[in-house]
Amino acid sequence: MVALGGLHVLGTERHESRRIDNQLRGRAGRQGDPGSSRFYLSLEDDLLRIFGSDRIKGIMEKLGMEEGVPIEARMVTRAIENAQKRVEAHHFEMRKHLLEYDDVLNKQREVIYSLRRAILEGSDIGERVQETADGLLDVLLDLHLPGAEHFEEWDLQSFAAAFEHQYGVSGRAEGRKLLFEKPPCTIDVEDEPRDVVAERLHGVVQEAFKAKYSRFEESVVHDLERIVYIQVLDAQWKEHLTGIEHLKEGIGLRGYAQVNPLNEYKKEAFALFEALNDRIDSEAIQYLYRLDVSQERVQVEEPEPDKELIYSHASASGFGGDGGNGAAPAAAPVRRKTPKVGRNDPCPCGSGKKYKHCHGR
Repeated sequence: MVALGGLHVLGTERHESRRIDNQLRGRAGRQGDPGSSRFYLSLEDDLLRIFGSDRIKGIMEKLGMEEGVPIEARMVTRAIENAQKRVEAHHFEMRKHLLEYDDVLNKQREVIYSLRRAILEGSDIGERVQETADGLLDVLLDLHLPGAEHFEEWDLQSFAAAFEHQYGVSGRAEGRKLLFEKPPCTIDVEDEPRDVVAERLHGVVQEAFKAKYSRFEESVVHDLERIVYIQVLDAQWKEHLTGIEHLKEGIGLRGYAQVNPLNEYKKEAFALFEALNDRIDSEAIQYLYRLDVSQERVQVEEPEPDKELIYSHASASGFGGDGGNGAAPAAAPVRRKTPKVGRNDPCPCGSGKKYKHCHGR
């Protein structure tokens, strides 16, 4: 091969990247061996057709060159290199733009993963649970019992239903009174100021949590809180990723409205992330307050037909009774009492909406 002049590389066109062309040329002279390379191009090649065809055709016409005559000139080489530089710059901008989009999700991922890591490492989230429960109650109060309105305009019935849905505490409205069964409490909104009503409702929330877990050790309750939060966080994070992908697919169309798609993407991604945090907190509190801890096996009183959470723990940790003989009781199988509802199926409540847009939210 060396005696014949080494390897000769023939290229039928030029690549969009100069790096690829240089790699091909390098094959002809590896490790100091002799070699040569030659590239053949056509004005109909994609690279020349898009970036340099018109200019070169104009020069050929001025020189009076006919079709099919080969051109060998530095002008052509420079035109090709300029075209390659423009393509490389275009690809660089695309990668840079994609990185800016990915950076938005990466910052959200750092926040979620730091919380998840702290929970997995055994961080006590009991204080977070109580603060979240109180914060959710403040939201319900502002929605149904706003301080800017007179008590006669308050929707007590809707508040009682929302309160029971969130905390699992049965309650009802009778006239101007809110009545709760466990813990028993009667609140007269007509005779008591709103701040007193809010304070008593916070007491109902705290007492309900204490009454549910009073017979368990503190470490067991903390384990339950961590497990519930991890499972809810994982499920909601997966749903959030799907929503972000759908947002990214169509955000480029915002450019037709003379707005920056990246800025719009950042705004809407932030709104989705706030909604994600709200769903995590709301659903985790809902599960913790609706756990059925009266059996040997702790299971969820399912607030929604397609959700189920089982926490199996050895009897020595405080779940279940063994009658003092040290033998763990056999766990009864948990069976769903209602048929599972698909995310795209009609909601069982009869609203006519898909389940994922109604009670499956």
